[in-house]
Amino acid sequence: MTRSAASAARTGLAGTAAAWIEVVKPRIAVFVALAAFTGALLALGPGGAVLPALEAALYVGLTAAAAGTFNQVLERDLDARMVRTARRPLVTGALRARDAILGAAALATVGTALLCVRFNVLAGLLALATLLAYVLVYTPLKRLSSFNTAVGAIPGAMPPLLGYVAVAGAPGSWAWALFAVLFVWQFPHFLAIAWIYREDYRRAGMKMLPALPGSAGLAGRQAFLYSLVLLPVSLLPAVRGEAGITYAAGALLLGAAYALAAALFAHRETVGRARAVLLVSLAYLPLFFSLVLLDPAVRRALVS
Repeated sequence: MTRSAASAARTGLAGTAAAWIEVVKPRIAVFVALAAFTGALLALGPGGAVLPALEAALYVGLTAAAAGTFNQVLERDLDARMVRTARRPLVTGALRARDAILGAAALATVGTALLCVRFNVLAGLLALATLLAYVLVYTPLKRLSSFNTAVGAIPGAMPPLLGYVAVAGAPGSWAWALFAVLFVWQFPHFLAIAWIYREDYRRAGMKMLPALPGSAGLAGRQAFLYSLVLLPVSLLPAVRGEAGITYAAGALLLGAAYALAAALFAHRETVGRARAVLLVSLAYLPLFFSLVLLDPAVRRALVS
């Protein structure tokens, strides 16, 4: 092989690797893994080994990567119409749809099978059901109805519950608490994104609320409403006595910051205020998960 041919081969391999990295949506997969890790740690308790929680989180993350890849396969025609997504690998041809389908199927098979074998069948089945709901229900619904956000919030809220079930064998109160928080949290987050890119969504024909005729003001008002709902939902563990004052105060502060950003967005919908909601939402969850795991009352309750 000549030097130029070897260089071209390396460039081709690097390009293919970059395409795969982009198509599996690594940032979302890492976030999913973090949420699953939190659920698994809560199931293990503070005295439990960390490695099983990391292992469960890895397998849940693999299924999330598979879901993201299948999503891009199904939406590559829509992605081609949007400025934000027009350079995705399946649109440009850097990655073939057939290869992406095979890769996603492999990731899904490994993730769900190892959850079954290394942990329990229920965890594997729930992970598979979550993937199917995301790919076969939520993804096509985006072409049909703005209700897609509510439907997509269900698989979107599953990661901590999946991590918990993998370790404990069944969902517990903390698994449902984290599911509820993550379910409600998604609405202001995705409404802000949809508002920022509403012209893209309108161009592609996707039925996102801010892209619909006569929807001015709705995204901001709904984002604020859901941010208010998140406050009591996040405080439920403290009300039930499963978390203490540290958790309650922290959840209240985080919820208030989210609600303030959403209130400003509801008062006047601008790109800057929508981005503020998005940034606060991205900071909210890692801080919230840390709060759960570090709260002394939570740790004492798990030990006992």
